[in-house]
Amino acid sequence: MAVKIRLKRMGAKKDPSYRIVVADSRTQRDGRAIEELGYYDPTTEPATFKVSEERAILWLERGAIPTPTARTILSRAGILEKWQAAREKTRQAAK
Repeated sequence: MAVKIRLKRMGAKKDPSYRIVVADSRTQRDGRAIEELGYYDPTTEPATFKVSEERAILWLERGAIPTPTARTILSRAGILEKWQAAREKTRQAAK
């Protein structure tokens, strides 16, 4: 099962907000999600987002692939950098 970290559209017509979710890649965009990691609201200035750092890192370690937009949000939150650093530490320890 291919798992992705992606956005699930919520909100009213012409007033979108999104939830950052972990979902099977075969499910619909707004379909059932495995877990919700946070939210993203692009309508505010600046855009607001909140992501559960420990859960996002856990899913990245399990092999979840973020979509380009989700990758940008995770990068802005500093989660991708922490995940990369943790991977480097485990690689160094394995040598």
